Amino acid sequence: MSKTQTSLVLFFVVLIALLFAWAGGQYGPQFNIGEFTAVPLLVMAVLIVFLIQWLAFIPAYIKKTEHFYDLVGGVSYLVFVGGMFLATYQFDMRSLLLTVLVSIWALRLSLFLFKRVGQDGSDSRFDSIKHDFMRFLLAWTVQGLWIIVTAGCAVAAISSAQKVSLTMIDGIAILLWILGFAIEIIADQQKRQFKRQETKPTPFICQGLWRYSRHPNYFGEIILWFGIALLALPALQGWQYMTLLSPFFVVLLLTKISGIPLLEAKADERWQGLDEYQNYKNNTPVLLPNFLK
Repeated sequence: MSKTQTSLVLFFVVLIALLFAWAGGQYGPQFNIGEFTAVPLLVMAVLIVFLIQWLAFIPAYIKKTEHFYDLVGGVSYLVFVGGMFLATYQFDMRSLLLTVLVSIWALRLSLFLFKRVGQDGSDSRFDSIKHDFMRFLLAWTVQGLWIIVTAGCAVAAISSAQKVSLTMIDGIAILLWILGFAIEIIADQQKRQFKRQETKPTPFICQGLWRYSRHPNYFGEIILWFGIALLALPALQGWQYMTLLSPFFVVLLLTKISGIPLLEAKADERWQGLDEYQNYKNNTPVLLPNFLK
């Protein structure tokens, strides 16, 4: 992309996040910016999330490093979700659960990715962009959008004036989160252990959960975010229902944009000449596990 195109994308990324926050913050606390003007506090929280990304971008660009990209993402989740929880002064059980579950996921994933990039020495996603100011800035800004939209329905519910007691449906939502979280952790750990093996049966992982799906960690992540959306649903009203796009955004991101397409292309480039890889690819679903294999 040219610098002009990148600038336009940056503008629309921020605009989408602000519109999303405006919708999610309609029935939450307001921030007064004048005698007759107020904006949803969620909009101000979104601006803080972007500010964190842009401040972190400065030393990252100077050092041409992506090593603390994911760690900053995890901290941003904690600030976004935890900050809105504290700002509402209405500490009901649903809000507390949403805050805790999102925070646990964010901490686990960011620390896992931070450790991984430290062990691997780099993250190939950034090889071609970390020397380009605008493209690297876009990557940090898109991380802000990812945080805001992914956690959007949770934060909207946390800050909503509508408080609803927990029901059996919420128990199902929590079980979905637990299931997805467990699958993601197990799949990630299996892959790290596979990479550390000196002698491998195949050059690519196709054992454990990876026997049933080529991307079981992403399957787990999608499940847990649908669990979060289901838990958030009863507290939403009006325009806040727009934030239920959150789990579908996760699906779109992982299956069409930055997750599976990049990894599949990289795997095809490395192993497309191997019969065992073609057999694995032809007989193993991309995402939804086939436990009947």
